[in-house]
Amino acid sequence: MSINSRDDLLNKQAEVNEQIKSYTCRVLVCSGTGCIASGAQKIYDEMATLCERIDGVTVEMQKDVPHVGVVKTGCQGLCELGPLMRIEPYDYQYVHVQPEDCKEIVEKTILEGKPVERLFYKDHDTVCPHPDDIPFLNQQTRIVLENCGKIDAESIDEYIAVGGYQALAKVLGGMTSQEVIDEVTKSGLRGRGGAGFPAGKKWSQVARQAEKTRYVVCNGDEGDPGAFMDGSVMEGDPYKMIEGMTIAAYAVGAEDGYIYVRAEYPLSVKRLRMAIEQAEKYGLLGDNILNSGVNFHLHINRGAGAFVCGEGSA
Repeated sequence: MSINSRDDLLNKQAEVNEQIKSYTCRVLVCSGTGCIASGAQKIYDEMATLCERIDGVTVEMQKDVPHVGVVKTGCQGLCELGPLMRIEPYDYQYVHVQPEDCKEIVEKTILEGKPVERLFYKDHDTVCPHPDDIPFLNQQTRIVLENCGKIDAESIDEYIAVGGYQALAKVLGGMTSQEVIDEVTKSGLRGRGGAGFPAGKKWSQVARQAEKTRYVVCNGDEGDPGAFMDGSVMEGDPYKMIEGMTIAAYAVGAEDGYIYVRAEYPLSVKRLRMAIEQAEKYGLLGDNILNSGVNFHLHINRGAGAFVCGEGSA
């Protein structure tokens, strides 16, 4: 199905939200690099298998058959406590989940709505059942990562459900390139690198060049020890990054973009490829995006493992 207009986008948003609401429970398994490294894939596989068998279990218990969704999210923000799991609609946050815990989670939480209390985080003597109860999380205001850990990191539908691509539709539906640049400049948006370079200034520099063949390059090669700003976005909410690059391309008059990804980020590459394919399928990337006449194609280039690699040398 191709999305050709803002109305199509709104219809898809409503459709996906209805699907999500139809679930009795949603199991959000953190599948960021940190949790994957501590065994989250096994947790996801075990929960998916157990939830597929729920029909037989619930018939025996003579209860209504729950409709359960098991999804992979981006980082839930507590890597050292992984593998992590959240259960909706109860907003339970489980930490240090092991494969042998999954059966108890299904039996108590999925089927009865009761928590597995031993899997809650404890702040000294205080039990923290929900993410907002955890001091490390409740003092944060997430902007770039607002969806990370809350939606399926491998589903463009879930990104659309939380308002994804509405900004692109607004831009292509009634704003000039200069108006977009002015808005970004006025917002004070800056790059995520150490220099914090103003995005509006950079976009305006590209837009006024005499050469009409232009490119948008996303530098996803962060070589600083312990840095994972770019990786968190690319693997946790790749659709937001792609939408942003598409808006930038419209603003500067580019039809091609390159995402330069660190070689050591295989999960980012996998999810970016998946996101690009899904966006192209919906007509949100490629030729004549949202029936606007605007074309933009994205390509992924992997780094070579060097320490200093930026858009200037990409």
